[in-house]
Amino acid sequence: MEMRLQKIIAGSGYCSRRAAEKLISEGRVTVNGQIAHLGSSADSGKDLIKIDGNPLSKFRERTYIMLNKPRGYVSTMKDERNRKTVADLTRDVPARVFPVGRLDLDSEGLLIMTDDGELSNRLMHPSFEIKKTYHVSVRGENLPKSLETLRSKLVIDGSPIKPAIVKQIRETESGAVISIAISEGRNRQVRKMCDMAGLSVARLKRVSEGPLRLGELPVGKWRSLTKGELENLQKYR
Repeated sequence: MEMRLQKIIAGSGYCSRRAAEKLISEGRVTVNGQIAHLGSSADSGKDLIKIDGNPLSKFRERTYIMLNKPRGYVSTMKDERNRKTVADLTRDVPARVFPVGRLDLDSEGLLIMTDDGELSNRLMHPSFEIKKTYHVSVRGENLPKSLETLRSKLVIDGSPIKPAIVKQIRETESGAVISIAISEGRNRQVRKMCDMAGLSVARLKRVSEGPLRLGELPVGKWRSLTKGELENLQKYR
């Protein structure tokens, strides 16, 4: 069945519809060897569609989900140490999806999973600086001073990091819950920042990533991304 070319490209998971329109207008898309134009249609089952000379994968729906990862699970599909993995929590997903980035064993919260390898690679690329926000339960002797340190220009593993957006959410009996938003994804970055600020971390939970919000998704459960969420994610292409 024929459909608009930009819809076929977007449906393949290659890029968003708007980005596909740009590719077409730049003359980078061909159908059966002929340069396509905006408004062109094609049949993904019969026609040979290429972008920059490379064949477009056959049209199929991609799967995009959000998982609320619990503590005690590793963000891999298989673990050589036989620890529990996110694969155990997503066995009922109707596709083989993979984590976009990681949350360490003792961290929890929002984890994007998909079978769209290109989007996954782009979301993890440092150039896009996708903001991730964490709620962190901490303990320390001088919280105001620690928060000031967290907001400063820190150096982790020998390299400077970009200043974080840090807010105090509330005090607790043993310390406080703070919000830390970063646009980098270095290994155990938030935990290392807290350690440098003299804070011990009791709990670390990712509550948002880019346009996505964890909301009320139960721990250990997953849900499909909405059309709006997916369109916002695909803007990072």
